[in-house]
Amino acid sequence: MRYMVTYDLMEAARNTNEWLGATAKAMGSYPAMAAIPNPMFQWMAAWGEVTERTFARMVVKPDWGLDSISMEDGKDHLISIEPVVSKPFGDLIHFKVQGRKPRKRRVMLVAPMSGHYATLLRKTVFSLLPDCEVYITDWHNARDIPVSEGKFDVEDYTLYLVEFMKALGHDTHVIAICQPAPLTLAATAYLAEDDPKAQPASLTLVGGPIDPDAAATDVTDFGRRVTMGQLEETMIQRVGFKYKGVGRLVYPGLLQLASFMSMNAESHGKSFRDQIMRTANGDASDHDKHNSFYDEYLAVMDMTAEFYLSTVERVFKNRDIALNQFTVAGRKVDISKITDVAVKIVEGEKDDISAPGQCLAALDLLTGLPDAKKAAHLEPDAGHYGIFAGKSWRNNIRPLVLEFIDQNARKKPVKAANKNAA
Repeated sequence: MRYMVTYDLMEAARNTNEWLGATAKAMGSYPAMAAIPNPMFQWMAAWGEVTERTFARMVVKPDWGLDSISMEDGKDHLISIEPVVSKPFGDLIHFKVQGRKPRKRRVMLVAPMSGHYATLLRKTVFSLLPDCEVYITDWHNARDIPVSEGKFDVEDYTLYLVEFMKALGHDTHVIAICQPAPLTLAATAYLAEDDPKAQPASLTLVGGPIDPDAAATDVTDFGRRVTMGQLEETMIQRVGFKYKGVGRLVYPGLLQLASFMSMNAESHGKSFRDQIMRTANGDASDHDKHNSFYDEYLAVMDMTAEFYLSTVERVFKNRDIALNQFTVAGRKVDISKITDVAVKIVEGEKDDISAPGQCLAALDLLTGLPDAKKAAHLEPDAGHYGIFAGKSWRNNIRPLVLEFIDQNARKKPVKAANKNAA
């Protein structure tokens, strides 16, 4: 499958379905069709509208949609997105709220690179903006990165996080969501030896696979069943001629999406059938529950082949992080060297992606960290999405995380008094 033609055929199939949807919508909406007393044309237009939107969203990066926010002064303040560090494979960006004093809490969100854009954390960002200066890792779509920029694997990802943490300084509080939790822990340990003063004040790991073997899920079972050779042959393709990254080996977003949807094919099928009926009846809207969810869910990005394969091999199969054997450029990263960064673990009781226990394993690795700086929270009845963007996050977890941040805020050093002062 590692050929451009395979990638282009998949893109051609997506484009064809988008065209078919647009054609059906146009034909079913033709004014003359309204004179025919048959609901077939109304259903055709509805099917076309849903189909066109579905396949168009697969190649579009969603907008953050964070234009303004109401503050305690009763005014709406504009939000501008400003780059702090710009890199070929991802940027560190800041959501600056115009016209307000900077918040003391500085939070760096580490977004997953697991098929979706960082905009998946839009609700998380919005929930933190009133109380924090919020920064986030905004990863780029591998199909748009020229081959000349080189590789990007788990070690490069870790070094990116190191650079981002250094840029923000030691009074930053890092929150890693899901997939990047192990590598964020490794980046903090890297700084513990390389530049201790650049370590964040606290680290919150939310539903991440620190030790995938701590609790089995469908994700970990898949990692055990499939060999690296099988993954490379069946999942990896070269970017086609349409994009700047032509020739780059990637795990395509469209292929990832097919895998995501096949896991719950029946429920997704029902959701789309129901949406077609709502559209035909005039009950659907641009931002209804279905469109709000699938506009984000269907927007997928390519991952570099080396990042995907090294994640499976080193995090899931070899368990480099769990066994404290992770290396970067031949240098061992010792997690026990973390001695003064407060670490909090957040897990969901019903998380079927990173089951309870997988993230909690981080605390056992932190042998150099006092127990007073360790904390853990298991959210009852919460699934994977709920612990960082759903009701559980808003009502229960977010207040606990902010409290943890305040408890472990680093005080700025007091300046020495001027000896010449009267």
